[in-house]
Amino acid sequence: MGNTLYNEAHLDEYVDLIMRQGINITPGQTLVINCPVDCAFFARKASLAAYEAGASNVYIRWNDDACSRIKYLMADEKVFDVFPPWDKLQLDTLSQEGAAFLSVSAADPEAFKGVSPDRLSRFNIASSTALKGYFEKIITHGVRWCIASIPSEAWAKKVFPKAADTDEAMSLLWKTIFSATRVGGTDGKACEKWQAHVARLKERAAALNRYQFAALRYNNSAGTDLYIELPQNHVWQGGGDIAKDGRAFLPNIPTEEIFTAPKASGANGTVVGTMPSIFRSNLIDGFSITFKDGKVVSYDAEIGKEHLKNMIYDIPAMDMLGEIALVDFDSPISNTGILFYNTLYDENASCHLALGSAYPDCIKGGAEMTEDERKENGINICDSHHDFMIGSADLSIIGITASGEEIAVFSNGNFVI
Repeated sequence: MGNTLYNEAHLDEYVDLIMRQGINITPGQTLVINCPVDCAFFARKASLAAYEAGASNVYIRWNDDACSRIKYLMADEKVFDVFPPWDKLQLDTLSQEGAAFLSVSAADPEAFKGVSPDRLSRFNIASSTALKGYFEKIITHGVRWCIASIPSEAWAKKVFPKAADTDEAMSLLWKTIFSATRVGGTDGKACEKWQAHVARLKERAAALNRYQFAALRYNNSAGTDLYIELPQNHVWQGGGDIAKDGRAFLPNIPTEEIFTAPKASGANGTVVGTMPSIFRSNLIDGFSITFKDGKVVSYDAEIGKEHLKNMIYDIPAMDMLGEIALVDFDSPISNTGILFYNTLYDENASCHLALGSAYPDCIKGGAEMTEDERKENGINICDSHHDFMIGSADLSIIGITASGEEIAVFSNGNFVI
């Protein structure tokens, strides 16, 4: 890949942003980079930046959609019921030793189209079971981690199907990513821009926390009619997190959301997806999910219904909500009008919900609680987490206080608090 596809100075600024504010790498720390082989040049650039920032070691964990597809189509059945023990050992060991983790999200949105849903489901179950300890480190901020994206050819062509050729699609996606992450311009000050952005998100979270709503009611013309109770002492988060070592980090670049945990047993009604969801590199679209007393009781999809079923039922407690996230319809990523087919970007263009695990720090003191204590405090415990988008230009969200007062939180798709 030549730099005719992107501005080299902007790429350097982007990598600097990821290292300084995403991962917030510290001298003597190990960095683990999960990266597609198609993006090897970026892993090399990130490795160099990490070492220049004082990292003691950098491990690269390569992945390849094409090879994974071949495996799912042709491997022996039994391999999908086992997660490699050496892979588990590496992730457990590195996370216990305080490594930081950078994941490069650039997958082909339909890499596994036509692959047996059963095979995908079985390996999803095996993976989540084996990596329970690692996942716990991630959701309780026992390690610093960041997900960021760069273009891959398959992803760029999916996002920009009318581009004249692959190079044009790649160039367009590079420009979009730089714009969405506040990289570029003439000042080279992405980190400073992000500090101001993070402060704004934290101010909005603080405003929501002052209300301590007992419930939220969602409605829009797409068909969403959903009532979600919130647990006592819930905490709205936004603008990054603080790891257990006391250092700030940004789990997602970009991020536009304010989020909290719902009461696990408190969802009632129907929610309709407003963007496709990608689950295990398969498309789910035109879908709806209905809840009663917190659990999914019915679902439907025009495309990918079998994959929606697996998303809901593969892992225990994935049939309950773990996250509520609020994003203005009038926001930088949404205003591009682009459907990214990538959860990192689409979830930051739309209000969304997540099935599965709640983030423990979305309840006061949750990160220090045992799983049983988190359950007693009303939040969902699960070994997985998957977002789906529900925002629209006419979305209404009403906050209901403990005294029954109703306060508009969203009107016509945007914050009014």
